Amino acid sequence: MKESDIQNSIRLALNPYAIIFRTNVGSVRTKDGRIFSSGLPKGYSDLSGFRRSDGKAIFLEIKTEKGKLRKEQIHFLDEMSKYPVIASVCRSAEEAVKIVMEG
Repeated sequence: MKESDIQNSIRLALNPYAIIFRTNVGSVRTKDGRIFSSGLPKGYSDLSGFRRSDGKAIFLEIKTEKGKLRKEQIHFLDEMSKYPVIASVCRSAEEAVKIVMEG
């Protein structure tokens, strides 16, 4: 299963329990040839949002079964884990629901 398919299944599975947003970033070349990047910092999680029951923030990095975290993703999750939020790696919808409900 592709990472995008896993993300979509997680978003559907979490809908009763959380408000979840898929994050995107991008770069464009300006008329004078410069690259302009907008969006979130490197390593920001694929999905973020908050739990419906109490508003607790959620940051989920989505990976395939064999997918590996990049250095920036590890750093972001480590930093978020210093606060009372849910910050984790997920590889399936079932795992995501368990993490969000227990976090």
